[in-house]
Order: sequence, then structure tokens, then C-alpha cells
Amino acid sequence: MIELRTAAEIEEMQPAGAFVASVLTATAAAADVGVNLLDLDRLAHDMIRSSGADSCYIDYHPSFGASPFGKVLCTSVNDAALHGLPHDYKLRDGDLLSLDFAAKVNGWVADSALSLVVGTPRDEDLKLIETCERALAAGIAAAQPGNKVGDISAAIGDIAQAAGLSVNTDFGGHGVGRVMHGDPHIPNNGRAGRGMRLRPGLVFAIEPWLMLGTDEIYTDKDGWTLRSADGSRAAHAEHTIAVTDDGPVVLTERAGS
Repeated sequence: MIELRTAAEIEEMQPAGAFVASVLTATAAAADVGVNLLDLDRLAHDMIRSSGADSCYIDYHPSFGASPFGKVLCTSVNDAALHGLPHDYKLRDGDLLSLDFAAKVNGWVADSALSLVVGTPRDEDLKLIETCERALAAGIAAAQPGNKVGDISAAIGDIAQAAGLSVNTDFGGHGVGRVMHGDPHIPNNGRAGRGMRLRPGLVFAIEPWLMLGTDEIYTDKDGWTLRSADGSRAAHAEHTIAVTDDGPVVLTERAGS
């Protein structure tokens, strides 16, 4: 079911967005050569406890997950595209790391993701991250009242295709509110002018994720991490936004981003 939020409710969602942004900022700053993925998850968990927030991930067990997630932060490294399950792995020089985090504050959820290179970057990794971020910005810009969901999808897909990348549409943007995943589903490619009309009060996450060499994925033996079928690297960018009469408002904006 798709719900429209009042202006007051969107205001109530701001603390969740600010908290999610703060956790991503802190974990990204902590990510360095030699840092264990479990330490990043522990940092996020500590911030949840100290703030009185609730994790959206730790007990999450959708049909595509082998078991409850059990951690509070997604850490996807190199060929891991989405849902990276934190494990005993120390980051290495040149690793491409994507961090995805969602939490509930005062009953409202926010969801966001970013990608970065640890240590010495490769030009192709920086370009992939930049393309993903531009696709996110284009999708947000298309989230205008009166537009259609397909306008967001097409804006994202156009950026990806112009960069020579193919797009997987199995996972994409989604409604956000009292729960982490709701309607509408927002694919990362599509046709402009198609789908549900955007109305003020809609709140959803837009999340392009792109892989350098393929649009095919497979599930790792951990039952969660989705990896590129050909081993190519992946990047992910995401913000929770609200559609308002004045256009899209980013609820998970990070300082300096």
C-alpha cells in the first residue's frame, strides 16, 4: 500500500534521516586499510544504542535472505553489489566499499548508501562511483510532483547507459515510512512517462547501483551478499527523499555531500 505523508509527518522523519546520514558519515570516515568490516558494523551498532534508534537490518529476513541478517550495516566490497553481510575481513588498499544503512527513529525509517575507495583509488572505480552519484542526482531531480515513477527510472538509466553500463532492475528504489521497504518499487531503468504519478507526500528511497561489466548477479554462500556474475566491481548510492509541492527534499543529506 502506498501512503502519502503530511507535511508534519515529513518533518517528523527528519531525525531519522539525519541519524542515518551521521552513521554513514562516521563509518565512511572509519573505513581505512586494515579496518575490519565487523568493526564498521560495531561502530554503527554503538551509534544505534547510544541514540535510542532501532536497526532495520538485524532481524530482517525477507524471502531473498537465507536467514535474519544479524548485522546493522551492509558492507559490500569490490564485486559485492548489494546486501554485503559484514564478516571477518580487513579492508585492503584499493578496495571499493559500499555502505548501506537504514534505521528507525521515533517510529520513522530512513535509508541511505554511499560508496568509497579505501586507500589508493583506481580511476575506473572513481568513475563508477561518480556515475552512480550522478544517476542518483538525476533520479532525485526527476522526483517532481506530477512526474511519473518512470521518469525517475529513465533518468537513472540514461546516466548509466551513457557511461556504457548495463542496469539490473531486480533491486531498486522503494517506499520508506514506518517500514524500510514498501511501495512503490522504483527500477533503475525504465521509460519516462510510465508508472504511478508522483504526488506530494510520497516518501521513498532512490538507489542506483551499477556494476562495471555486467547486469547479472548471484548470491554469495553467506546467503545475503549479491555479487556481480563476472567479478566486476560495483558501486551503490542512495537517499531517502520526500516529494513536496516545491519538489524533492532529501531527508538523508550528509554534510558536505
